[in-house]
Amino acid sequence: MPPDKTDDSIPAHPVHDAYAALRNRNYQLFAGGWLPASIGLQMQNTALAWEIYERTQDPLALGLIGVFRALPTLALALPAGQIADRIDRKRVLIATQIGFAIAGAALTTGSIAWERGALGSGRGGLWMMFALIALTGCARVFNGPSRSSLLPQMLPGGASGLLFQNAVTWNASLFQLAAMLGPIAAGFLIHFVKAAWPVYVFMSVSCLWFAISAGFIRPHSPPPVNDGMWNAIRPRVLIPGMLEGARHVWREKTVFGAITLDLFAVLLGGATALMPVYAQDILHVGPVGLGALRAAPFVGAFIMAVFMAHRRPIEQAGRALLLSVAGFGAFTILFGVSTNFWLSLACLAILGAVDNISVVIRHLLVSVRTPDHLRGRVAAVNAVFIESSNELGGFESGLVAKFFGPVFSVVSGGIGTILVVIGTACWLPELRRLRGLYNAAEEAKKPSDK
Repeated sequence: MPPDKTDDSIPAHPVHDAYAALRNRNYQLFAGGWLPASIGLQMQNTALAWEIYERTQDPLALGLIGVFRALPTLALALPAGQIADRIDRKRVLIATQIGFAIAGAALTTGSIAWERGALGSGRGGLWMMFALIALTGCARVFNGPSRSSLLPQMLPGGASGLLFQNAVTWNASLFQLAAMLGPIAAGFLIHFVKAAWPVYVFMSVSCLWFAISAGFIRPHSPPPVNDGMWNAIRPRVLIPGMLEGARHVWREKTVFGAITLDLFAVLLGGATALMPVYAQDILHVGPVGLGALRAAPFVGAFIMAVFMAHRRPIEQAGRALLLSVAGFGAFTILFGVSTNFWLSLACLAILGAVDNISVVIRHLLVSVRTPDHLRGRVAAVNAVFIESSNELGGFESGLVAKFFGPVFSVVSGGIGTILVVIGTACWLPELRRLRGLYNAAEEAKKPSDK
């Protein structure tokens, strides 16, 4: 196919173009679909929490939302990664977005039925919503590996190109923007309509739009393998293939170190789970203040993501990764001891900003140190780590807070995060010495592609 005129080859030392990815046709189609779909999914998360708590007044039901959302990931992530590597990734992405749209339509129907009492006066409606949350989780588990592994495939230069690095920073910006706008939009929509089901309708339509826009993406390189679905899921193909992603993460110590850092940072630095306690009992700011506290990390992350898109790629990537995670732990500690609302907001904003640095570096590192035929499976392993840390981190924070208080829980988590950084830096000196990710991509080709 003829080359895209906007996709000129990248010189060895190009002038940094902060908007290079946004000028690429494939990325325009990708971002133009992914942003509204991400906003819709963020809106859905907010609406589900509101509706379930509104109808049950049971905090345990809120905790079970995360459990039912995580179960499909823990059960299906590795098979999903195998499928993303052996079937056309664009088709898998389109199928997952259609799956989200179907789940949104089912949630709409279930919500209306529950509201009108069609499911009886017991807990039938609640368990039906949990089942639909798990259905949405099944679509999500295939969405992550296919989306992240398609991104380098649809850009010139692949994961080793500077255009990909620019796209990753813009992806981080779009995610943070969606995380800010989604809950606010859901809250206003629920407030004016007095029901949650219109949120699910928006989520369904926005994901369907992403499926349509993704259909026009033209990858620059074909998928490494293009098996049929039944061939991809045969046990003798599926089981060894699933484990190959985990083996690659273990062999690539820089990738393993980056994922481990993220795991323990979220597992130990779980200030987010205790924000309602801080808003009500420590800062005394009520629900409006709680909303500001929850938004603050995403505001900081969004600002940092835009800043990183406008600067040249990080040259001391390993050091920046370690320092950013240590900064996350330090500002978690400061938030934990703060009794001033504005200081707490500032801590959370900075915490979100430095966390975004580690997110971008980890995503780039995982991509450039992973051969194309393993991207889906490695993304699936990464997803298992992230889901586990998110859910277990909230549980860990609540459990420690129950016995020792919220301040001890947050502060001890921040201290633990810093200790993990020190331990990782000592255990994996190659991560500490890692320099530019662009050069790391060229280095990674030598052992990994054989």
